Amino acid sequence: MRILFFGDIVGNPGITAVSDVLPLLAESFSPDLIIANGENATRGFGLNYRDAERIKEAGVDVITLGNHWHNRSSIDDFIEEIDGLIRPVNVRDYDFGAGYITLEINGVAVTVVNVLGTAFMKEEVASPTVTMHDVLSSVPEGVVIVDYHAESTSEKSTFAHYFDGQVSAVIGTHTHVQTNDARILPLGTAFISDCGMCGAYESVIGFEPKSVVNRIIFGDPNPMQIEEDCPKCVNAVLIDIDEETFASRRIVPLFYVDGKERVYGKEVL
Repeated sequence: MRILFFGDIVGNPGITAVSDVLPLLAESFSPDLIIANGENATRGFGLNYRDAERIKEAGVDVITLGNHWHNRSSIDDFIEEIDGLIRPVNVRDYDFGAGYITLEINGVAVTVVNVLGTAFMKEEVASPTVTMHDVLSSVPEGVVIVDYHAESTSEKSTFAHYFDGQVSAVIGTHTHVQTNDARILPLGTAFISDCGMCGAYESVIGFEPKSVVNRIIFGDPNPMQIEEDCPKCVNAVLIDIDEETFASRRIVPLFYVDGKERVYGKEVL
């Protein structure tokens, strides 16, 4: 079984980038399931109904969220209407939607779980570890993919090692920079600290650099901007999973700029 996972989609450039490159990736790699983190899809913060629809129309099967899951309160009205849209499973005092979804693919149960981390985060959440144990006791045996949305790479790595062999993959999101640590852990769990982002390439994690400098360095109260007319990048990972053991066989990071594959900033020859 092959899973294609897109990193955080940031604004309209991110949605456009995924929409443009997904047909190429689908033809080249024939994924059985396509997942994308959409928590920054609407102007960089949160997700509205139309942008959720656009991500689904691009061909994404499951949309995960993160700490900005409720930046747009309208999500309360549609989170249960969009097929495959899930929010962090361990948020407190929130009764809308679900934190995981189980699908059947090739006769195998595949569960996708969205977990929100704790280190350097402001959100009040239940223990990721305890919550994950509860999820595993509730879902059928099969493939389990975790989107671990957190600031700390060590927190993500600790979680992945703890659940090594209990889940098929732990894919880190949130920091928007693809890390160079994709691997299969000893008991068969695929892991990467951060999958990266989809959005404006010449940017600061998806936002126009000058507006970020003005805000962070000079204290400009105006919102950071997202440049629309710009080169667009896509960061993703491919995961191959054994359908009998549910262990991952390999994880491969992908990086494209304007539809052309790149490696560390250089075009693949």
